Amino acid sequence: MMSLKRLLIGFAGLVVLGLLAFFVLAYEPAIAPITPPPAASFPADLVARGEALAGGGYCTNCHTAKGWGAFAGGYAMQTPFGVIYSTNITPDPQTDIGTWSEAAFARAMRDGVARDGSYLFPAFPYTHFTKLSDDDVQALYAYLMTRAPVQAPPQTNGLPFPLNMRVLQAGWRLLFFHPGRFQPDPARDAAWNRGAYLAQGLSHCGACHTPRNFLGAEKDDDRYAGAPVDEWIAPPLTAANPAPTPWTQGELHAFLRTGVSVLHGTAAGPMTPVVHGLSTVPDEDVQAIAAYFATIDRAAERQAGADAAVARAMSYASLGTGNTVDADARLYTSACASCHYNAGKLPLAARPDLALNTALSLPEPTNLIQVVLRGIGSHEGISGVVMPGFAPGFTDSDVARIAAYLRRTRTSLPPWTDLDQTIASVRRQIDAAR
Repeated sequence: MMSLKRLLIGFAGLVVLGLLAFFVLAYEPAIAPITPPPAASFPADLVARGEALAGGGYCTNCHTAKGWGAFAGGYAMQTPFGVIYSTNITPDPQTDIGTWSEAAFARAMRDGVARDGSYLFPAFPYTHFTKLSDDDVQALYAYLMTRAPVQAPPQTNGLPFPLNMRVLQAGWRLLFFHPGRFQPDPARDAAWNRGAYLAQGLSHCGACHTPRNFLGAEKDDDRYAGAPVDEWIAPPLTAANPAPTPWTQGELHAFLRTGVSVLHGTAAGPMTPVVHGLSTVPDEDVQAIAAYFATIDRAAERQAGADAAVARAMSYASLGTGNTVDADARLYTSACASCHYNAGKLPLAARPDLALNTALSLPEPTNLIQVVLRGIGSHEGISGVVMPGFAPGFTDSDVARIAAYLRRTRTSLPPWTDLDQTIASVRRQIDAAR
């Protein structure tokens, strides 16, 4: 009995010592506040470079809620663990980073630790920003500190206990955070390394396109393998992408620069702010990102079959036209063919060919259903070309019939089995947003 008691006391002591050690290791000191520097103290060229970098990092998208001031935070990010609200990153001294020194800003960007020493949740992609150079962090700081200050106190996150305890992030970091600046690959040229730096760091492409484990960390072994994001599917950026033609550097550049790829489709949903953000980035940087991903998906090796895939897709163009037997074909012809029909040998950007569209080739119908129900607005894809949303006029059965018809007539892939659930889920999102 005494020995059991001693064992329990010893175990309790070890637990206490372990907790003490954890809190010692987890401790991060606060960095002293500063008086907000005047905007005129930052060189204009540095601010301009920071503006371009902020666009390439999509800072506005995540740090601006609808109806709030630019960079004032409040944007709700839905995670499997609960909602997390982005913070105010204007130079307001009362409610956010106005009293942050450049050192405090750099620590937050690259180590995920706020000025007061508290840990940031990895919804803020410091796991990518850790790769940023000193010069780029300095330029981002200059740009943000010259924005208009907005008083916007932080929103209360919707994380349950104990996940809302920031100190526990120290354990997550030990498991999944790999701090350090970007290291160029000496076997690659300067353009490729520039693209890798931007994609892995500033633009944090893996944050959306890489699947995550049960603790919310990106799976390094499945980098760019595709993942769900904001009720859409971020498709694979590797050779596993099932699109009929590979994403070549040229198609990637066109898509990232204009929001449209003739051989793949139009940017919509979460990709729209990516294209908008990259509009501030020099064209050579967009080309570099495209060059990087063209090697990731081995486009050059797969290009040989692209012409045949395009020819096959174009041969489907007349399917359903004049068909009076297949009711699904008649529905498609009446609702879709007038905009998506291509009579020539090559598709037109303004008339996206659905047989080539990446959304039709994915294992899940999510992206196709999102576009059919929501449409594509004038701020997405090709300037001045819109697609109406069919949520008001189509029943769930109508949408399912068109999706199934396209899948069976424009691809050789197996039919989708979850159409009904996906359509109902997307419609609930649309109704909730009204």
